[in-house]
Amino acid sequence: MNDADLARIECAIGDLTRERVDAIVNAANTTLRGGGGVDGAIHRAAGPGLLEECIRLHPQGCATGDARITSGHALAAKWVIHAVGPVYKDGRSGEAEQLAGAHLRALELADERDLRTVSFPAISCGAYGYPWPSAAEVALSAVASALADRPRIARVRFVFSSSEIHEVFEETLARLARG
Repeated sequence: MNDADLARIECAIGDLTRERVDAIVNAANTTLRGGGGVDGAIHRAAGPGLLEECIRLHPQGCATGDARITSGHALAAKWVIHAVGPVYKDGRSGEAEQLAGAHLRALELADERDLRTVSFPAISCGAYGYPWPSAAEVALSAVASALADRPRIARVRFVFSSSEIHEVFEETLARLARG
């Protein structure tokens, strides 16, 4: 990862469902049928068409570490990329690889559709219990790595509802930039 790729990443406090970007990333579960936290908020804000599209286009759901894409329905974002992160167990059960995979696949889908701006939540950091510092390291490193191969993606935002997790991600991003 280089400084130019890291410069295309930013962290913000806000409401992911109101992001005016090409795509927002949903911290989805494997069924893609909505849930709590970010997933539930996105489904509520997008309206019932999002669930209908998930069922129609992705009846088998999505594996952990992978992602699927749907339209944004009533959201400001045109697209929703449903990325499934791991439930944290012990940090030695493939969680980092799965979390990185969810981020990498989300950006691959964005690039396939020539999307230039993407906003992520802190995937797996809520009910799935992934420790914030470890998740920040994995997520930010994966995104920076993906951006190196995807020059069309101009900006990736990580959007958080709490200042505490924002601070963890912001500090991690600054440390990665320092090398």
